[in-house]
Amino acid sequence: MTGSAPREPIARLYTFEQMNLQVGTRLQFITHRTLKPVQHFSTVVGWVKDEYLIVRIPVEQGTPIGLYEGDKLTLRVFSGVNVCTFSTVAERIFGRPLFYVHLTFPDEIFGTSLRTAMRVKVDLPAQLKMANGDEHAGLLANLSVSGALLESAQPLPPVKEAVDVQFTLVTEPDKRQVTVMARASIRNVSAVEPTAGTPGKYGYGLQFIDLDPSYYLMLQNLTYQALIGDRQKIV
Repeated sequence: MTGSAPREPIARLYTFEQMNLQVGTRLQFITHRTLKPVQHFSTVVGWVKDEYLIVRIPVEQGTPIGLYEGDKLTLRVFSGVNVCTFSTVAERIFGRPLFYVHLTFPDEIFGTSLRTAMRVKVDLPAQLKMANGDEHAGLLANLSVSGALLESAQPLPPVKEAVDVQFTLVTEPDKRQVTVMARASIRNVSAVEPTAGTPGKYGYGLQFIDLDPSYYLMLQNLTYQALIGDRQKIV
């Protein structure tokens, strides 16, 4: 789990079909009416190929955002393995009770792959269960689809066998709590010496083994949310 900081993903042109857009897909809806772009979230209603897209007008605190015909927008969508981005313009606004908008069909779509090694900063309580049944508590400091960094105030006993790690994730957009249970191997160990006012701790690099596909998708979505919402969480 050690290494240099991740490089910026390289963008390339995608076709509309490669975006794997589905009715109900959640997307990032970025307006440019102020000096700083403002991010909202919306969902796809439908589209007519090469003519227009239909998406819901984002709602903030129970009220649809202000949107006008001719507004320039940027949309981002997670295709499953890629983040796709394209520019569009609001063509026609449909207000109450529908609250959706027709957007110009994208001319150019740029996509970047989510790298396996991309990790997201977290602070999640976790339980580690050894092969002999012993259990140890710790905190996950970062997560990726391939593994995690577990921090512990106490050193773990040396182990060669795989361990079980358990933690809870909050899924988007419904804020549902899901308990993740995964097999992992301890790939490396590090120690931080205590300083004045700061206790020492031990770091354990975990590599997931045959991660359940549903958990893989959740961790992939976690990376995606950080990538488009709060890049400071990417390590």
